[in-house]
Amino acid sequence: MLLTRYAIATIALAAYSSCAFAQFAPPPAKPAVPKAPSPRAASCHNGASFDRFLADVKQQAMAAGVSQRTIAEASPYLIYDQGIVNRDRGQRVFGQLFTEFAGRMAAPYRMQNGQQHIKQYAAAFARAEKEYGVPPAVIAAFWGLESDFGANMGNLPTLKSLVSLAYDCRRSEMFVNETIAALKIIDRGDLHPDEMIGSWAGELGQTQFLPVHYVNYAVDYDGDGRRDLLRSGADVIGSTANYIANGLKWRRGEPWLEEIKVPPNLPWDKTDLTVREPRSTWAQLGVTYPDGRPLPNDNLAASVLLPMGRFGPAFMAYPNFAAYTEWNNSLIYSTTAGYLASRIAGAPPMRKPTAPVAQLPFNELKELQQLLVRAGFNVGKVDGVLGQQTRAAVKAMQIKHGLPADSWPTTELLARMRGGTAQAQPAGIVR
Repeated sequence: MLLTRYAIATIALAAYSSCAFAQFAPPPAKPAVPKAPSPRAASCHNGASFDRFLADVKQQAMAAGVSQRTIAEASPYLIYDQGIVNRDRGQRVFGQLFTEFAGRMAAPYRMQNGQQHIKQYAAAFARAEKEYGVPPAVIAAFWGLESDFGANMGNLPTLKSLVSLAYDCRRSEMFVNETIAALKIIDRGDLHPDEMIGSWAGELGQTQFLPVHYVNYAVDYDGDGRRDLLRSGADVIGSTANYIANGLKWRRGEPWLEEIKVPPNLPWDKTDLTVREPRSTWAQLGVTYPDGRPLPNDNLAASVLLPMGRFGPAFMAYPNFAAYTEWNNSLIYSTTAGYLASRIAGAPPMRKPTAPVAQLPFNELKELQQLLVRAGFNVGKVDGVLGQQTRAAVKAMQIKHGLPADSWPTTELLARMRGGTAQAQPAGIVR
């Protein structure tokens, strides 16, 4: 699900099966005749046809060190599929309450499956923690969320997906680089072209690495001479740890996410991932653990995260939580991943809100976004989805209107903005 690391908003993920580590199924025979490229796909390539564009990509790959043998071997799979491009352009993103999403994706069976895999691969997890400093629970949570430990890795030819998205103009440069990286994976002997089966957006393996990450961070942990993230549990564990530690800058020995209890008079404008205070400061403001125990009186920096506003669950997000938002920029996904890791590590389930948390209907949230744009904010796409930019704009307008600034859109804020009683500066300025 690496795709969602590049998505703008929350993606509601399909509920995966709970089956254990699955063997990789062989791919189908050679792909069918591809659909003709869309005329607008060539607009960013000086009108070049797909064949001419592909020839240029192959030249770039050879310049990057890929052998002619590998390019010849991969060529039957480097075909254009307009269906892939249509799927990319037609992504359906929609909002979902964090408690609903986490309740499904961090369900007890997935926590238990994670704990079982930590026992099954105890040696690889211990080695990864020693070498990279990443706790087993953190690796296992991503492993479970991304593919249910190998049960759901996708079923589409990776090379076809990558080169189709490379020819399209939406993210052409990115996917040219990914295509070349995929050829490097073949060139160094990790995978054969017909083994490269994954998601429609080109991710590979049990923790869904894009090819660039595969090239840069995959390691051979089982000693067979290949970096095989499709079949080898040991390689998956070591590679994921390497990426989290060195790609996402994990801080050894530090926590990532803990549930907390916040007082009713907390300065809500401070509840933001961009605001870090020592735990001792949060303790002085009345923040405690859910059972009332005090926070440690130390200088470890942390942010208060309220994924559903002040009436929903509350978390202490530490610097390591940045690895989660970098892995996937959806706040709901990243918070769920951090929460699942804490559950696998032994934390109790989070408390349920004492009352249902009201959520603006899709049309009203979209209207609020339109009003925020008119007030001078950049909310990204006006799509009825509560993304990071919309949350920042909501907080700024809450401050303007003297409302609790917890970044959660409410009917009261919408009513105030409909009245047009205040204008705001861009969200990045108001703090």
